[in-house]
Amino acid sequence: MKELSRIIGEYSSGVPGPLLFVTAGIHGNEPSGVIALKKVFEELQRTRPEVKGTLVGVSGNKKALEQNVRFIDEDLNRTWSPENIENNINTSHEHSEMYEIIEVLNQYRSQDFEKCYFLDCHTTSSESLPYVSVQDVNDNNEWAHRFPTYIIKGFSDLIHGDIDHFLSRTGLTGFVFEAGQHRHETAVENQEGIIWLALHEALGVDLTLLSGYPQCVENFSKKNAPDQKTFEITYRHGLKDSDEFEMVAGFENFSPIKKGQLLAVQNGQEIRSEHNGYIFMPLYQSKGDDGFFIVEEV
Repeated sequence: MKELSRIIGEYSSGVPGPLLFVTAGIHGNEPSGVIALKKVFEELQRTRPEVKGTLVGVSGNKKALEQNVRFIDEDLNRTWSPENIENNINTSHEHSEMYEIIEVLNQYRSQDFEKCYFLDCHTTSSESLPYVSVQDVNDNNEWAHRFPTYIIKGFSDLIHGDIDHFLSRTGLTGFVFEAGQHRHETAVENQEGIIWLALHEALGVDLTLLSGYPQCVENFSKKNAPDQKTFEITYRHGLKDSDEFEMVAGFENFSPIKKGQLLAVQNGQEIRSEHNGYIFMPLYQSKGDDGFFIVEEV
């Protein structure tokens, strides 16, 4: 992650079509998306498949990636609020990174693309199956259901200032992809798989032309991804900076829970579930303002 460029890569065959804008490393302790993008661009340069449109891969929090920390001053995935952008607020390192990413996007948006898609690559602190998190606006939900994994609806409605909310608000179609636990060996292959599938769906890439096909796609879609189900968030347990919070050990994303079950200890007090459902994004890292979520299948 040293000397990381803002634009990881760009690929086009010169044929008009959509824009696919892929961001990775918005959190500096989540490098798998950056690694996967580099692998994708290496393969594109090696085999030169024709695409209709343009792929652009962009690094997120470059300084945090270089230092292998989640963020420097504040969470970059909480800075993309209308208030910050409309008022040109620039009071943290993450604000500067955000404006650089917006500048890159604007350079491409000024060109004549048939449609603009985005994919934001993340990983989780807890063990997790791969899943898509989608904001149900524009045609995001229809687009997300083209991809073979769990789908979470409602996250961006609870979180203020995340990048996918900004990108959707400015007219792009897309979603966040969570590839699994930060350091799990499958995270990179899941990121690579979802990027190839997005290239096929958005830009018409013939995947059979790739030197690594079918493994580059099937490692994610057939080996690691669960059968598609859709979930909605029914509860968020938010945290303040002053809170002392410890999640009960052993929870993974989508672990089933029962009403009354002990989930965490916060400021010396037990936190028990008020719902039946599934645990989602339990916090097992030092930084974060979301203790956990509860989701239900719909």
